[in-house]
Amino acid sequence: MASKLLRLLILLLLGLLALQLYFAARIALMNLLAPQSTSFQRSEIWRLATEKGRIAWSQQWVDEERLSRNLQRAVIASEDAGFADHGGVDWDALEKAWEKNQKAEARAEKLAVNLRPGRPAPTAKIVGGSTITQQLAKNLFLSGERNLLRKGQEFALTFMLEALLDKRRILEIYLNNVEWGEGLFGAQAAARHYFHTDAARLSPNQAARLAVMLPAPKRFEKRPASSYVLARAGTIEARMGAVELP
Repeated sequence: MASKLLRLLILLLLGLLALQLYFAARIALMNLLAPQSTSFQRSEIWRLATEKGRIAWSQQWVDEERLSRNLQRAVIASEDAGFADHGGVDWDALEKAWEKNQKAEARAEKLAVNLRPGRPAPTAKIVGGSTITQQLAKNLFLSGERNLLRKGQEFALTFMLEALLDKRRILEIYLNNVEWGEGLFGAQAAARHYFHTDAARLSPNQAARLAVMLPAPKRFEKRPASSYVLARAGTIEARMGAVELP
């Protein structure tokens, strides 16, 4: 019995190692070839096909030199201020996000205790501490479920991306594949859709407004010029001058 369990464990470990080597090979190839699609994009295609019966899709790859420096600075300022310096994971940001989430859950539980019968229980707003590299790892290879095993794989993929690609390539792939609305992916499609211009010609304010949308693009696409978006864009625009590009 013990020998069978040992063989099973060895097979599982070999399978896990083979999976990591497969991921590493795919990431290394991205030095030469842009990814054709991401795991998140494929799941969105399936959702649109099954829920709406049609797939409205807009995406066009543009090389790094055709991605506005304004947009690169805005996204870094908004999503990951330490992008140029960290090794893929911002541990301080993760710790702060964990603390905020703990406090939010405690507040939600306290409100639930005093809630009138029949009313829905409040939910805690989850704050993320993911870096651009972590977001790219999730989008490229992983599903949307949340568990420890998936988080561990996300960390492994993040470190592979940082080891096998340089920062400029990571940012280039991210900006060409990130979601900016339903069926709207990449900086070029977003620039054309929201501002009728190319990704290379985005002004500082336009770039900042696109950066504001990234955490919740499907929500913000309904009101891309809302007071919140414009106010937040002003804050991001003010920070852009201090951003260090890789």
